[in-house]
Amino acid sequence: MLQATDLRELSAEQLEAKLAELREERFKLRFRSATESIENPMRFRTVRRDIARVLTILGEKRREA
Repeated sequence: MLQATDLRELSAEQLEAKLAELREERFKLRFRSATESIENPMRFRTVRRDIARVLTILGEKRREA
């Protein structure tokens, strides 16, 4: 799980990259869950919350600028 304090230290470009990475992971998890069983179903929740956390901090940075 990503911590908000760690994310606030990243630049907007790094946050965008992290967001793309998390969305790719969410896509792969959904695809894998449709074809086979997943070893850690709670990962869906953590990835979804990490995406929300990154989007929140990215919005904060955009409003500051």
